[in-house]
Order: sequence, then structure tokens, then C-alpha cells
Amino acid sequence: MNTVVKLSKQHREVVIDRLRGLLDGRVSTVSSVLEQHGRGESWHPTQPPDVVCFVRSNEEVSQVVRLCADASMPIIAYGTGTSLEGQLQAINGGVSIDLSQMDQVLEVSTDDLDCRVQAGVTRRQLNQYLRDTGLFFPVDPGADTSIGGMTATRASGTNAVRYGTMRENVLALTVVTASGEIIRTGTRARKSAAGYDLTRLFVGSEGTLGIITEISLRLYGLSESISAAIVSFPDVRSAADATILTIQMGIPIARIELVDQAYMKAINNYSKTDYPELDTLFLEFHGTRAGVAEQAKLFEELSRDFGASDFQWAEKEEDRNQLWRARHDAYYAGLAVSPGSKGYVTDVCVPISKLADCITQTQKDIASTGLFAPIIGHVGDGNFHATIFIDPDDNEMFETALNIDQRLVKRALDMGGTCTGEHGIGLGKLKHMRNEHGDGAIEVMKLIKQALDPLNIMNPGKTVDC
Repeated sequence: MNTVVKLSKQHREVVIDRLRGLLDGRVSTVSSVLEQHGRGESWHPTQPPDVVCFVRSNEEVSQVVRLCADASMPIIAYGTGTSLEGQLQAINGGVSIDLSQMDQVLEVSTDDLDCRVQAGVTRRQLNQYLRDTGLFFPVDPGADTSIGGMTATRASGTNAVRYGTMRENVLALTVVTASGEIIRTGTRARKSAAGYDLTRLFVGSEGTLGIITEISLRLYGLSESISAAIVSFPDVRSAADATILTIQMGIPIARIELVDQAYMKAINNYSKTDYPELDTLFLEFHGTRAGVAEQAKLFEELSRDFGASDFQWAEKEEDRNQLWRARHDAYYAGLAVSPGSKGYVTDVCVPISKLADCITQTQKDIASTGLFAPIIGHVGDGNFHATIFIDPDDNEMFETALNIDQRLVKRALDMGGTCTGEHGIGLGKLKHMRNEHGDGAIEVMKLIKQALDPLNIMNPGKTVDC
């Protein structure tokens, strides 16, 4: 495969001039815009592109890609800039294609429970649009991310335990390939046995195989009744074991989130709440009124066997929103504990039977370093996050955080898990791909990359090391 090298300044200027002629005022080389598009919300240093293009249609994306392919100019797709593993860093410069102006909901079928949206539509925007239809889109990673970005990173979130991840909820895609061709993958049918599953190939590909411009999604009916709660436990193992039994018993819980004691204390200080400062589960049940009541009763009974206490239920919408707002404020609450700090965020996912062991071993490892690194997670599917808050100017602290991350990944892989449940690979987890997948699978991935992107211009240096 060709190795992308940074083009000469003269060569880049020629490409930029052609882009200006193509997009009529929607091309920027302003330094602040370039800086914004060369980073996400991770610890990875900013690596800005040479130019940012604000596109509005499939055809414009195609034209930009064709121009870049002719010039062997790297291309990085950009949504809302919330990536956590260095997916947006322009390691060789190039063109950032900003899809935020492709923000139209194109179709909604209330009969078939599906919709088609442009890549720049955000999760909240879509659900606001659906508000009067009785439908909603469930995947909730926390941040108000773009649907295109969620698809490209195979995102999930707080209610994946019931509704699945982006992998389960994407029906079809429109993709601009590395040659600039516009293709459609999949159909609106709920199942198909027709050929290779190209949709699943592009979901999670992080812009390395093509640029996702439209997405067809599954939708769901709003539940008759919703009840949320927080429940305290004496330790993380008890909370994790209660989660495991809940899943094994088939209780159809919609959300079950672990927030450890350190994070609960930070949340109380930041959000002005007064929750017990213990290891805690945030949970939610969806269904009929009778069904929700039965599910809640079953969970309360089984969790008491693990020392659960201080059940606080929220049935009114405003009370539920306050509860989940506290959960989503966790990261910012952690930053407030150490003003000026930066969050080194990492995630892994393990089989649920290994969840308690993986979390408790990770906590012991963190404690031995003396760093502030609380744990939070979508524990219903075995996924959890460690956020290591560090001084961004302290190299020794950064190395300690990096080593915690390496040991956490090894621990997860040794338990039959994965190096990332939802954040993706990008730059941060690239070095773990071979350990997780093996030499043979990595070589197959490289062949796919070479076939679809022979010039290696699509987000080079990410996902698969070519």
C-alpha cells in the first residue's frame, strides 16, 4: 500500500485553491478552525489538517474526495469533534471534511419504524424531530454526537443493554468511497441474506474505508411507562455481581450504569446533589406500567442480596432527567476535582461473568499509583471506563496513566474481552489490534483497506496500521 507523505506547501496550495473554486466560500484555512478540526476530546495532541471543507451534499463530498484522490491528499471526516481515541488527528495534514452542515432528517417511516438521516444530524436533533411521532432513537453515548460519527466509531451508550449499539441499529448507508464513487449499502429490510454485509464493514471503520454521508436507522416506540432509580452498594464487586445476576435472570432492564464511590462524591460536589457517596448503580426500566413495576420489584429483591440500599426511584420525566443529568455530568465533575486537569479516558469490554474481577483488579492497580481515576460504565454489557485525571504538563503522570491503560487492556484481553467497547481504535488503541485479533485477521483487514483505499488517503494511520 502507498504510504501517505505530507505534500509540499506548493502542492497543498494548489489543492486548496481548487477546493475554494469547488465550494464557494465554505473552505477555511483559519488557524483556529484548523486546530479545532485536528483534535477530539481526548488526551492526544492536536494535529491540524491543512484545510477544512464544509460540505452540504453527497455530491460535494464526492467532488472533494475525487480532487483529493487525484492529488494523493489525506482526508479526515469530521462530525462534532467528540472522539476519544485520536480519530480526528491529521497525522499527515490533509483535508478535513466537516459534515455538520449535512444535518437533514430525510425520511421517517412510522409504519416501518425507521428513518434516513444525513451524517451531520445529531442524536438530540433526531429525537427532537421524532418527538411528536411516538418514536425515538435509543443509542445514547452521552455527548450530543453526530449520527455519522456514531456510525463510524460503532458507538453505543447507556441503553445498549436493551436496544443494542450502532451495529444493531444501522440498516443501510450511503458512502463515498476513496475514489469518490457514491454507493448504497443495505436496504430498509430488517434482514437480508444477499451477499457480503458491506453495511457492517463500514460501521466502525472510522473513516478509513470511505465517508459515511447518510444513515438508515431503526427506531423504537416510546414506552408507556419509564421508571429510573439509583441504588447504593457496599462495594463495586457487589454492584457488578448484582448486574450480572440481573442480566442472567433475563430482567429486561433498559439501562444499568455503574458509578463508583469517587465519582459519586465528585458528582455531588459538581451537580449540587446529595446522593449517597457509595458505589452506585443508575438504572431504568421501560415497558407497560405493570411490566415496569414487576421488573423493578424483581431487581430490588435480588439486589438486596448483594447489600443494596438507599433505593431512590424517579418516575416523573423531570426527576428522571435530573438523575441522568448527574450521570452524564460525571466527566466534568471529575475535572472539577482537579482544576486544570485533563481526562485520559479509556474503555474496555469483557464478558459479564468477568466484569467484577476486571473492575476490582483495575481499581487496585489505580490505587497503587495514587492517581485520581474513577470508574464508570455501561456494565449491563460488560463495558466500563476508567478516566485518569492528569496534569497535561506532567510527563511522569502521563506515563503512569499510559501504563494503567496498557495493563487494563491486557487484563481485558486475558479475560476474553476487547481493548475498546465503544470508543474505537483511532491512534490510541492501534497498538492493541494485533494482540486482540491475531496476525491472520490483521492481514485480512489490511487487504480490505488496500482494496478500498489503495492510495491510503482515507484517515491514514488509524484503525489498521498499514
